[in-house]
Amino acid sequence: MRITVVTIFPDMFKFITEFGIVKRAIDSGILDFEVVNLRDYTTDKHRTTDDYQYGGGPGMVMKIEPFYRLYDEIRQKGREPFVILPTPRGEIFNDKMAQELSKREDIVFFCGRYEGIDERITRIVDSEISIGDYVLSCGELAAMVIIDATLRFVPGVLGNEKSVESESITSGLIDHPVYTRPYEFRGMKVPDVLLSGDHEKVEMYRLKESLKLTILKRPDLFMKKELGEKEKRALIQLVKELMKDAG
Repeated sequence: MRITVVTIFPDMFKFITEFGIVKRAIDSGILDFEVVNLRDYTTDKHRTTDDYQYGGGPGMVMKIEPFYRLYDEIRQKGREPFVILPTPRGEIFNDKMAQELSKREDIVFFCGRYEGIDERITRIVDSEISIGDYVLSCGELAAMVIIDATLRFVPGVLGNEKSVESESITSGLIDHPVYTRPYEFRGMKVPDVLLSGDHEKVEMYRLKESLKLTILKRPDLFMKKELGEKEKRALIQLVKELMKDAG
């Protein structure tokens, strides 16, 4: 997989390339990661990447020419990248989108700042993506989130594909609570079932907890979830236990 990030602040990406999942993907040879300084594609001595907006208004707008020069260069090399523009007006990013992006071989991110990029950028953009209904100071932060979530689905990056399948949201359910030592802390004890050594009971307990948490905290996810037979049995048990506790 190849990912190219276009930005006016390339140093922002040093952190993710030196730690965590991106570094792991690079070191294993799975990911070819490139950060391009947009200023290298300007033609004036000040390396200008923004200008005042037509029609007036606060804030600067990123100029279109440097992006197109870079894009033309990429295409001239025979590449046909999938171009992503992180923007608040884009489609809300989710796990399904991350899985779809993980199948792409060549992705380019155009990171905007200020009031955004000249609207004519959309002619060469394949997907506008938002990571939430809020505004960030830059597209770089959103790009990092999208990259991290996407790489988790690229085979070989995590080493254990089952760990991805079992993760919260990927399975359609919120993850179950987790515990470690000590067994008791300030009167709070680890559920005894987790110390029972009975793997079937542990699995059922965790599934019931996932169902309960999803219903309580993310009912929107639960409404979209197609329950399997094991999940249906767990849900029935959960309802019975709650009814019993209610008296």
